[in-house]
Amino acid sequence: MLQISTGPASGWEVDFQATDSLTLNGQPFAWDIVALGDGRYHVLHQGKSYSAEVVSADYATKTFVLKLNGQRIELQAKDRFDRLLDQMGLSNATAAKVNELKAPMPGLIVDIRVQPGQAVQKGDPLLVLEAMKMENILKAPADGVVGSVKVELRANVQKGQVLVQFA
Repeated sequence: MLQISTGPASGWEVDFQATDSLTLNGQPFAWDIVALGDGRYHVLHQGKSYSAEVVSADYATKTFVLKLNGQRIELQAKDRFDRLLDQMGLSNATAAKVNELKAPMPGLIVDIRVQPGQAVQKGDPLLVLEAMKMENILKAPADGVVGSVKVELRANVQKGQVLVQFA
């Protein structure tokens, strides 16, 4: 069972466990989906056609940005283990002190969303890194204050390069 939310008060329960079916909030969900390439999909559901695109995906935080018929949607997925940690109050207990944010892959910096001295919370967007024609939003790994931004807009970066240092 997977919980997908678009905000603090909204969410869906999605069950992918069945190999040939999908349920949404406990009800069968029938759809046809065709991959078009480059993170783009065509979806048919209840006789309606939808254009879907994965704008960015952060698998570490399980957050995704999609465009559905041109409308931007930000999602966060939580599996049963994430929900159990939330219920136990342990979801933030594993957050370690992080001194820097490094590039997870080589790419191009297409947006810088923070400045030195800015306070950020875990999950706040810091930079946008374009890699393999996909925009990846790099987010704050923990609460903190930005000490310095080590890259400039339109800079090519290498995997492991320090992008942001925290104070």
